[in-house]
Amino acid sequence: MIETLNHLVDEIEAHLGDAPDVDEVARGSGATGYHVRRMFSSLAGMSVSEYVRRRRMTVAAADVIGDEDLRTIAVRYGYGSTEAFGRAFRAVHGVAHGDVRRDGGPLRSQPQLRFRLTVEGSIPMDARIHEQPAFRLIGHAARVPLIHEGVNPHIQEHIASLPPAEHGRLKMLSSIEPAGLLQVTADVDDEYAEGSELTYLHGVAVSAETSTPDDLDVIDVGAGTWVVFRISGPYPAALQSAWAATAADWFPSNPWRLRHGPSIVAILDRAEDFSTAVCELWMPVERSLP
Repeated sequence: MIETLNHLVDEIEAHLGDAPDVDEVARGSGATGYHVRRMFSSLAGMSVSEYVRRRRMTVAAADVIGDEDLRTIAVRYGYGSTEAFGRAFRAVHGVAHGDVRRDGGPLRSQPQLRFRLTVEGSIPMDARIHEQPAFRLIGHAARVPLIHEGVNPHIQEHIASLPPAEHGRLKMLSSIEPAGLLQVTADVDDEYAEGSELTYLHGVAVSAETSTPDDLDVIDVGAGTWVVFRISGPYPAALQSAWAATAADWFPSNPWRLRHGPSIVAILDRAEDFSTAVCELWMPVERSLP
């Protein structure tokens, strides 16, 4: 996977004026575009499309400082108009291209990425592979923006809006693994882009045959394989670090890749103030092609 990600970076660099064909790069290594996009964003802290935009504008800045026609520069980097190019330029550099042409800056540079797998000092990950029959996730869902680091205030607000008695009611409905109250993310953008919308469900898991109360939202999940990581430590920092570690350590070293489906966090134990927790992270996977 590390080799695949570096190949993708090379392809982006060689074709800055075109959209990279992530699916084609993935097929060449027996992976899927979905898995490669998720691994890229987990390790780089940005989506593939955001990285492409930053690299385009980093390289384009040298052309803007010169005397070449701005429309010619815009077309070279894949934009149909100077207005679209200007918006992208300002989003990356924080200033208009006209100001940079006049003053020479200020400019923000995006270095070319290079992914490496570090073995020294790595911490073994507590993981198990679990075959799960079809099941249902039921609870209260909301559309929220994706936030990579820190507490997501939109999710906090959603949970806080539920009456205290509702948490107890949901716990009583839980009947299968993953057990207890669950934090479910579904319908996530393939590139895992910061700020993109996802479905967050606060609920529990039940069998596929379980009838659902009319006031609860439902996510039906097909039978399949899951990798389950057990995590303990400061919350949510330890959990978010574990997400990144799956991409940096576990997936490159194991014959599995992500498949489409919800990701689930089960809280097994926690401090009263939720400053620390023991939890399980469930991720849907399938075997990688040789």
